[in-house]
Amino acid sequence: MDTKTFVPKQDRQSQKWYLIDAKDKILGRLATRIATIIRGKDSPLFTPHLDMGAYVVVINADKVALTGKKASTKKYYWNTGYPEGLREASFTKVMAHHPERVIKMAVKGMLPHNRLGRRLNLKLFVYTGAEHPHAGQKPEKIEI
Repeated sequence: MDTKTFVPKQDRQSQKWYLIDAKDKILGRLATRIATIIRGKDSPLFTPHLDMGAYVVVINADKVALTGKKASTKKYYWNTGYPEGLREASFTKVMAHHPERVIKMAVKGMLPHNRLGRRLNLKLFVYTGAEHPHAGQKPEKIEI
């Protein structure tokens, strides 16, 4: 009895590109769908230790929504690495200066926290307006 486990090959040429419009979408629901696509969990060939997902281009990041009072209470924290270097910024301040970071940070938190996750994070492209420079890849528009 010679049974072998099937392990799919990673093929960057066959990975798809998807376009998602974030206008009036809820941030958490949008981020979970994006993380699922990037990770490749929606594919029958999903393999936990391989990059089998697709590339995702998100437009209109400045028009993403939050539910309830989260827009006024949500905070983002980071440390500069220096003593007393804890910094914080409110959701409204981050949206005013860098709205694409809100989606990037939400998706990054849903990906694996290892080398694979860092590589998968490079497959997300977020833009503030409706324009994007990835028309050559012919991204397929999907509705969330």
